[in-house]
Amino acid sequence: MPAAIVDAAVVNDIESLLAAVATWARQRPDIRAALVVGSHARADVPADQWSDIDIVLVVDDPAAYAADGNWLATFGRPLLTFTERTAVGGFVERRVLFDTGQDVDFVLLPSSAAERIGTDPEAAAVWGRGFRVLVDKIDLAEKLPGVAPVRPAPPDAAAFGHVTHDFWYHALWTARKLRRGEVWTAKECCDGYLKTLLVRLLAWHAQASRPQVDTWHGGRFLERWADRQALHDLRSAYAGYDADEVARALWATVDLFERLERECAERLGLELTVAHDAIRKHLHAVLA
Repeated sequence: MPAAIVDAAVVNDIESLLAAVATWARQRPDIRAALVVGSHARADVPADQWSDIDIVLVVDDPAAYAADGNWLATFGRPLLTFTERTAVGGFVERRVLFDTGQDVDFVLLPSSAAERIGTDPEAAAVWGRGFRVLVDKIDLAEKLPGVAPVRPAPPDAAAFGHVTHDFWYHALWTARKLRRGEVWTAKECCDGYLKTLLVRLLAWHAQASRPQVDTWHGGRFLERWADRQALHDLRSAYAGYDADEVARALWATVDLFERLERECAERLGLELTVAHDAIRKHLHAVLA
């Protein structure tokens, strides 16, 4: 992929924002640390002009910062702001879009959890990609894992079985919703939940053939590491808002998943425990 060209003015604006966050955090006794994670802190696939900024704030009372976003005005004029759960750890983050067009995610990490955050495997994978300290009043950086390649362990029989059974169960579930006439629900599962399971299998499939490959998380940079044929097949595995389209995309998704499932099981020495022929028979009966 070609390297992204980052405008110097954009870089300066980001550094000014981070400096403002650092100054503000130092002055507030309830904020114990502020660290940058994500693309603005890592060397591999660094930030480009499309990147947001991820800032972890270690605070005594996250609920106060989540409930009221007025503090964001310290760093600029917010156009949009809301809260949601973090992808890792189940904490709260406040997301904001400033009038400059820059979006920032402020992860509100409770001080009580700071001691444990470095030992959580999922969190360690985030820190392991790199972080940048803005303010650290509690020596948190010393407790965090150093930057290191992220190498998830291959699935065992239980994990593999869980994902494959989950997929085929919901494939038939999708077909039944579609047959009932619930096109939206069927499409949502086909193009949403089933694809989430497919991406997990794609990561295992890639790791099985190339143990050193970095599969990131949640489908990030899928085009860099996934099976080439699978990427091609994904083009026909998504549906328009139409019953026939959903049925076609569901079959394409099922066919792709089963191919990867069989190859993955063979490469990892795992047993196939799904009765594919029986499930396909049910699918044919529902979608006939």
